[in-house]
Amino acid sequence: MTKTELIATVANKTGLPKAAAEKAVKATIEGIAGALAKGDKVTLVGFGTFEVTKRAARNGVNPRTRKPIKIKASKGLRFRAGKALKDTVNK
Repeated sequence: MTKTELIATVANKTGLPKAAAEKAVKATIEGIAGALAKGDKVTLVGFGTFEVTKRAARNGVNPRTRKPIKIKASKGLRFRAGKALKDTVNK
Protein backbone atom coordinates (compact mmCIF):
# COMPACT_ATOMS: atom_id res chain seq x y z
CA MET A 1 0.00 0.00 0.00
CA THR A 2 1.34 3.41 -0.96
CA LYS A 3 0.73 6.70 0.81
CA THR A 4 -1.83 7.64 -1.87
CA GLU A 5 -3.69 4.37 -1.34
CA LEU A 6 -3.63 4.93 2.43
CA ILE A 7 -5.14 8.40 1.97
CA ALA A 8 -7.87 6.93 -0.25
CA THR A 9 -8.62 4.24 2.34
CA VAL A 10 -8.83 6.80 5.16
CA ALA A 11 -11.14 8.95 3.04
CA ASN A 12 -13.42 5.99 2.25
CA LYS A 13 -13.58 4.66 5.82
CA THR A 14 -14.15 8.04 7.49
CA GLY A 15 -16.26 9.78 4.85
CA LEU A 16 -13.80 12.67 4.75
CA PRO A 17 -12.89 14.35 1.49
CA LYS A 18 -9.53 13.21 0.12
CA ALA A 19 -7.95 16.60 0.90
CA ALA A 20 -8.89 16.32 4.58
CA ALA A 21 -7.78 12.68 4.71
CA GLU A 22 -4.44 13.67 3.17
CA LYS A 23 -3.95 16.35 5.85
CA ALA A 24 -4.79 13.83 8.57
CA VAL A 25 -2.37 11.20 7.25
CA LYS A 26 0.41 13.76 6.78
CA ALA A 27 -0.15 15.17 10.28
CA THR A 28 -0.01 11.67 11.76
CA ILE A 29 3.23 10.83 9.96
CA GLU A 30 4.80 14.19 10.90
CA GLY A 31 3.75 13.70 14.53
CA ILE A 32 5.32 10.26 14.71
CA ALA A 33 8.51 11.45 12.94
CA GLY A 34 8.77 14.49 15.21
CA ALA A 35 8.47 12.40 18.36
CA LEU A 36 11.07 9.93 17.10
CA ALA A 37 13.44 12.77 16.18
CA LYS A 38 13.26 13.91 19.83
CA GLY A 39 14.10 10.39 20.94
CA ASP A 40 10.62 9.57 22.26
CA LYS A 41 8.97 6.18 21.90
CA VAL A 42 5.65 6.15 19.99
CA THR A 43 3.14 3.49 21.04
CA LEU A 44 -0.08 2.94 19.14
CA VAL A 45 -2.00 0.42 21.24
CA GLY A 46 -3.09 -2.52 19.13
CA PHE A 47 -0.83 -1.51 16.24
CA GLY A 48 2.73 -1.38 17.52
CA THR A 49 5.62 0.62 18.91
CA PHE A 50 8.18 2.76 17.09
CA GLU A 51 11.42 3.55 18.91
CA VAL A 52 14.86 4.94 18.24
CA THR A 53 17.87 2.68 18.83
CA LYS A 54 21.48 3.73 19.16
CA ARG A 55 24.28 2.08 17.22
CA ALA A 56 27.74 2.43 18.67
CA ALA A 57 30.73 3.51 16.60
CA ARG A 58 32.62 0.52 15.26
CA ASN A 59 35.37 -0.57 12.94
CA GLY A 60 34.51 -1.95 9.53
CA VAL A 61 36.17 -2.91 6.25
CA ASN A 62 35.69 -1.27 2.86
CA PRO A 63 34.72 -4.27 0.71
CA ARG A 64 36.24 -2.78 -2.43
CA THR A 65 39.68 -1.85 -1.06
CA ARG A 66 39.76 -4.14 2.02
CA LYS A 67 41.03 -1.17 4.04
CA PRO A 68 39.76 -0.72 7.60
CA ILE A 69 37.38 2.18 8.14
CA LYS A 70 35.68 3.70 11.15
CA ILE A 71 31.89 3.71 11.09
CA LYS A 72 30.33 6.57 13.05
CA ALA A 73 27.77 6.08 15.78
CA SER A 74 24.25 6.45 14.44
CA LYS A 75 20.60 6.04 15.31
CA GLY A 76 18.27 3.46 13.84
CA LEU A 77 14.55 2.82 14.04
CA ARG A 78 12.76 -0.22 15.34
CA PHE A 79 9.12 -1.20 14.97
CA ARG A 80 7.55 -3.91 17.08
CA ALA A 81 4.09 -5.03 16.04
CA GLY A 82 1.39 -5.12 18.68
CA LYS A 83 -0.66 -8.20 19.53
CA ALA A 84 -3.79 -7.05 17.70
CA LEU A 85 -1.81 -6.39 14.51
CA LYS A 86 -0.10 -9.78 14.74
CA ASP A 87 -3.45 -11.48 15.27
CA THR A 88 -4.96 -9.67 12.26
CA VAL A 89 -2.07 -10.65 10.01
CA ASN A 90 -2.13 -14.28 11.19
CA LYS A 91 -5.86 -14.89 10.57
